[in-house]
Amino acid sequence: MNPHQAKVSVVVIGYDDAAHVADAVRSALAQGPAVHEVIAVDDCSTDGSAALLDALTDGEPRLKVIHRPANSGGCGSPRNDGIDAATAPYLMFLDSDDVLPPGAVDALLRSAEEHHVQVAAGLCVRRELPSGREVPWERKLYTRPTLISRPSRRLRLTHDTLCVNKLYRTDFLREHGIRFPEGRYPYEDFVFTARVLAAAPRIVLIPETVYIWHVRRSADRLSISLDRADIGNWRARTEANQAAYEILLNAGEKQLARAVHAKFLDHELRMYTRELELRTAEYRSAWWDLTRRYLSTFDAADFTVNPAAPGRLVARVILACPAPRDLPRLKELAARPARLLPPYARDGDGTPVWSTDLPEVTLEHFLGRPAHLLPAAVDAELRPRARGTRLRLRLHELYGRVSEAGPVSVDVEFVHREQGRVGLSGTTALVADRYGDSWSAQTPVELSALGAGVWDLRLTVRFRDGTSREVSGHALAGPGLLRRRAVLDARHGVLLVQPYRTHAGALGLRTASGWRGMTEVVSRRLRRLLH
Repeated sequence: MNPHQAKVSVVVIGYDDAAHVADAVRSALAQGPAVHEVIAVDDCSTDGSAALLDALTDGEPRLKVIHRPANSGGCGSPRNDGIDAATAPYLMFLDSDDVLPPGAVDALLRSAEEHHVQVAAGLCVRRELPSGREVPWERKLYTRPTLISRPSRRLRLTHDTLCVNKLYRTDFLREHGIRFPEGRYPYEDFVFTARVLAAAPRIVLIPETVYIWHVRRSADRLSISLDRADIGNWRARTEANQAAYEILLNAGEKQLARAVHAKFLDHELRMYTRELELRTAEYRSAWWDLTRRYLSTFDAADFTVNPAAPGRLVARVILACPAPRDLPRLKELAARPARLLPPYARDGDGTPVWSTDLPEVTLEHFLGRPAHLLPAAVDAELRPRARGTRLRLRLHELYGRVSEAGPVSVDVEFVHREQGRVGLSGTTALVADRYGDSWSAQTPVELSALGAGVWDLRLTVRFRDGTSREVSGHALAGPGLLRRRAVLDARHGVLLVQPYRTHAGALGLRTASGWRGMTEVVSRRLRRLLH
């Protein structure tokens, strides 16, 4: 091995993860001669992880193991141990339940040295397990190689709060005292990333995939980002966001600080709002109070910049109400894409408002917004039938803006949730009703072509000026609409079909083909009921 190539320390942290930590370490060692050392920090595990790591050092001089004497309760302290122990010019971080794809270190190191930067970042992919479905993280940042002379020139950097898809100059972190919060501190990445950006490094972004984030939703111990049912998770998230904001503001990076608030409104607030109806009344009340207190610290400009953005409208409704209200409507507005459901109220002067009893939340910004950017609402209804299943759609008017644009048709796709493939697609005309406040469409759905799976309904409304708006269908829930049905089918013998409403209120479809598939679905449901 050429010593001049060994320039990267990979810090792997883990706690009670004997099932996965060896794979993480091996993926780091497999990066090749660019890796000078892999520093595995065991956070006082009790499941045999420590002995497993020690065994991996046999015949592998590049692997060093640090055993913490007491569990830290978080990810920050073991990563800080790795920063202190690193002896290579560059370092990067890896969690014990994830892996580095082949060539990740080489790609980051090559770009870092070519452009003489303090930070090189690449694409992270979230891999859902066991399905293997992959979803890129912050894809917009990593479409092409990009050199950024100062973080304030790319405000979107505040959205990529991960520390694991990046290569850092070791002396840069040490010179600026950039470390993670110690102890139990959920969302420690938010604070670390803010400290990095506050130090104004040169950054290079590359489109190569450099990190595989394993998402195990059925794990006994959920990751911090998935364990959102406890109010403490939301409290930690707001506190980490506030800390990131203050770090950037105190560093004189006002634009980046404001971008942290914008990210919170567009991402975190919408995500947790979509889930509110799933929580207990006690949780909702505590969440509402916490959120109102946090939003009250924002500047007025945080809401007036792009006021039509769904997250800003959700925030304005929350601030205007001392107790939870309008949760079904807020959930739909927080969806992606956003849907603003009727009624579409106006105040005494004719100004669009959230509702007649909440006129202080005005919606006049919709009047000047292009129709293809409006949170248009489409009701969707699917009734499975052996003699022919039809999808019925209804597009609502929105303060006259939809009719001005002139909707002419809607593209319909059923997309497999795990595989991402299109099972069915087609286009059908939209027809205005007699009152001019909605447009309707109907299209047949060939269930045989779908087969087994979970399917998302995706719609694209097309207007006469050539523009279009991607929407999802609001699932109607009238009598019998979301009921499971067994439908005889020439290809599969029988199909078990259930239209259902997603957490965000959209229409989805579950199908199981054949008698065996139907038996498996019924068996799973019985096991859940018994459990």
